[in-house]
Amino acid sequence: MRLRETCGILLAILLCASASVVRAQSPYGIRRPATAAEIAGWNIDIGPDGSNLPEGHGTVSQGRAVFAQQCASCHGEKGEGGLGDRLVGGQGTIDTPKPIRTVGSYWPYATTLFDYIRRAMPQNAPQSLSNDDVYAVSAYILSLNGLVAADAALDAKSLAAIRMPNRDRFVGDARPDVKH
Repeated sequence: MRLRETCGILLAILLCASASVVRAQSPYGIRRPATAAEIAGWNIDIGPDGSNLPEGHGTVSQGRAVFAQQCASCHGEKGEGGLGDRLVGGQGTIDTPKPIRTVGSYWPYATTLFDYIRRAMPQNAPQSLSNDDVYAVSAYILSLNGLVAADAALDAKSLAAIRMPNRDRFVGDARPDVKH
């Protein structure tokens, strides 16, 4: 067989294969614009200043209970780590040769903690916690790191007001095409 005929046959095979892939994907909504409801369901990001934080509230003691049930199997009973990342400790280690990056030592904003928990945790059931549960777990983790009192209650206003220890040590992106 000549090279031209071989290339033609391979091209025909690829075209047939890609057509069957598109047909196989179409029942799942691929290749159509997302609906407004679908976009709204994923438009849940929280700004560093607390913008877009939902209504709700939670206490450290409520967070302790939710954490024990939903988080401790991966992150340890007191956030010390296990299968999942360590969440507590590490203060004063960021400038050392072996930094321990935890919520309390590394994260620049408490609102990022809320955003991450609400969006991605628990790992086996993301977005399954109520807003009250997420505020409570956030309060518990922040309390374990000594950033809020053991009897603290958090809501949108109080969470956004927390000043994290490492906040001023991050450098902004100076590229002119990146919005700040």
